Amino acid sequence: MEPAVEPAPVGAQAAKQAKEGSKNRSRRRWRKGKIKASAFSHSMDLRTMTQSLVTLAEDNMAFFSSQGPGETARRLSNVFAGVREQALGLEPTLGQLLSVAHHFDLDTETPANGYRSLVHTARCCLAHLLHKSRYVASNRKSIFFRASHNLAELEAYLAALTQLRAMAYYAQRLLTINRPGVLFFEGDEGLTADFLQEYVTLHKGCFYGRCLGFQFTPAIRPFLQTLSIGLVSFGEHYKRNETGLSVTASSLFTGGRFAIDPELRGAEFERIIQNLDVHFWKAFWNITEIEVLSSLANMASTTVRVSRLLSLPPEAFEMPFTSDPRLTVTISPPLAHTGPGPVLARLISYDLREGQDSKVLNSLAKPEGPRLELRPRPHQAPRSRALVVHIHGGGFVAQTSKSHEPYLKNWAQELGVPIFSIDYSLAPEAPFPRALEECFFAYCWAVKHCDLLGSTGERICLAGDSAGGNLCITVSLRAAAYGVRVPDGIMAAYPVTTLQSSASPSRLLSLMDPLLPLSVLSKCVSAYSGTEAEDHVDSDQKALGVMGLVQRDTSLFLRDLRLGASSWLNSFLELSGHKPQKTTSPTAESVRPAESMRRSVSEAALAQPEGLLGTDTLKKLTIKDLSNSEPSDSPEMSQSMETLGPSTPSDVNFFLRPGNSQEEAEAKDEVRPMDGVPRVRAAFPEGFHPRRSSQGVLHMPLYSAPIVKNPFMSPLLAPDSMLKTLPPVHLVACALDPMLDDSVMFARRLRDLGQPVTLKVVEDLPHGFLSLAALCRETRQATEFCVQRIRLILTPPAAPLN
Repeated sequence: MEPAVEPAPVGAQAAKQAKEGSKNRSRRRWRKGKIKASAFSHSMDLRTMTQSLVTLAEDNMAFFSSQGPGETARRLSNVFAGVREQALGLEPTLGQLLSVAHHFDLDTETPANGYRSLVHTARCCLAHLLHKSRYVASNRKSIFFRASHNLAELEAYLAALTQLRAMAYYAQRLLTINRPGVLFFEGDEGLTADFLQEYVTLHKGCFYGRCLGFQFTPAIRPFLQTLSIGLVSFGEHYKRNETGLSVTASSLFTGGRFAIDPELRGAEFERIIQNLDVHFWKAFWNITEIEVLSSLANMASTTVRVSRLLSLPPEAFEMPFTSDPRLTVTISPPLAHTGPGPVLARLISYDLREGQDSKVLNSLAKPEGPRLELRPRPHQAPRSRALVVHIHGGGFVAQTSKSHEPYLKNWAQELGVPIFSIDYSLAPEAPFPRALEECFFAYCWAVKHCDLLGSTGERICLAGDSAGGNLCITVSLRAAAYGVRVPDGIMAAYPVTTLQSSASPSRLLSLMDPLLPLSVLSKCVSAYSGTEAEDHVDSDQKALGVMGLVQRDTSLFLRDLRLGASSWLNSFLELSGHKPQKTTSPTAESVRPAESMRRSVSEAALAQPEGLLGTDTLKKLTIKDLSNSEPSDSPEMSQSMETLGPSTPSDVNFFLRPGNSQEEAEAKDEVRPMDGVPRVRAAFPEGFHPRRSSQGVLHMPLYSAPIVKNPFMSPLLAPDSMLKTLPPVHLVACALDPMLDDSVMFARRLRDLGQPVTLKVVEDLPHGFLSLAALCRETRQATEFCVQRIRLILTPPAAPLN
């Protein structure tokens, strides 16, 4: 007789399973509802969205005000009151910016500029608050309603909305001062410095905590969060002066407290971007150069048959003139700053082509360690008719072709042509014009020896991103100045076309951009221009770089993994909070207790700020007042790079145009400071006070050295005669990139000159999307736009019909 089987428990266990199932379904509905609500909100017009948000805020405010004297209820009531106030104050300004934004577009088919981007970013923040307000209104009476969690998120986004309102007022000020159609600030150097000095004092930490990357496509946000955790952890080790691989390995594991505390992470992120020097960013951006990480990236990328690092000898050679091939010009090796030296470049080819395994090329190959070839060695393919010469980005201070190798391998497969990627010397050790000289030398070498690279050279494209896009344009300008062959076209992805510290609507976004903060941009420009102030730091700290990281052996790496994991566990269990930070200049907030570091970012924003700047009324500035400035006393720019070097700041107009000296003098007199008040300010309305940074004085050069106005450094400032020598230019920019206005204004200048130019602007992606090509569908599509533009350049023009 079989034993009786007891019935399965259906009481507490069933109830628990039902509860878990309900929670999971609720989370799924929340995620789906958030996406649908965001899409619905973005389809609203600005006024309807604002009215809906204000109505919900008032309803929630009334509800929580009636819930008794509890602290959480009081703060929820206050935060909805703040949302209502900021939304009502922001809507008219955004409406004004949107009403005139079309005047700054390249054309009707390319509706993109910094004003549109700023309005879009503010709409994203409003949409998130609208969705969150609806969620609170629907669930505030539920027993599962997490009041503290929703409060923290609402406070964070309220702080972001407050700062966005300040940025909108700055954009409004630019709109008032600048000439119609001009995106960059046109005032003299003093006005620019006043504007930037006021702007950089704004608080930034709220954009790097809970709100990190809210303006980008959702698929990007987890990457940005991981990046920010790694950055602040890396910054802690850098601050302690730990060098070599121990910094990198440990920093992969010590982000526990930053991962669980968004407010702490945001405050530390702001401290890092505001205080650490260019050597820190050089070290952090070069993490991808470590053999372990680069090997992992290459394993996930396309397998190619050729990927060789070449060392081009510093030997002069002759190039024929395009106007008369019987005559030649000598191409000298790079000389600036460090004297003659080899130039490194990487050859990437999906197929092994004729010439790529020649004795001459083998003699130039630089050993990089063993490389595993996964497929049988094929027969040589014929030489390609085309060649892509690539110049990588990295702010002129970091990265090499190795960092960009994953997407270059994909390009080599999709385009079916060899890719020659140049590894130029980096600032601050090799400032301008060293990188330009090396890129020009390597470009000419590739044109002359394209048969060794597996190409006949019938079509040549110059392609680059960010700083590399700038160098692509300036290399073409220099090739035209020398009279040698210019490329058949340029593909520049999100390039920087002016290195002046001049404000524009899109550059206002650098206040909140996690990849291109304003202070970091300034430090990179100072390093490249050779005007970087000497930081008296330990030489070991400056030595932190890719070479020191790569040279560590395996045993040290494994040891650091163990120590890093132990450190992460200790920091995770640590209950004492964040240690006080030391600053170079003592301030009232230089030392904080742990409790204040862990409070909500927005809690402080809701309080009355201290030490605000005066609110005296300013003299109204008109377009006529600032349309002209004092003419430059500097001599005419020479096209020879060797004759230009770092110098002191001077007043030089942003746009090269004639002006009446008497009118300029009168205009300058009209905008002089009065009673110590800065000459340019956002003119905030009475009662509005954005949050100011608590990280002390930002040491950032606010004046541009005259060298950055050199057209070979800032091609946007080049005279018409130089720009007319450029080949067709294809620009691919990001709508939310602080460098967007660089592309828009450069495209407008070229089009006004009748030069062939295209501009494609991708939505919802950050600067540097090429390096994120494998991350999501949106980055892959944007990368495909770049490939399409290159393919267009490499396609021979159709023969005319008889």
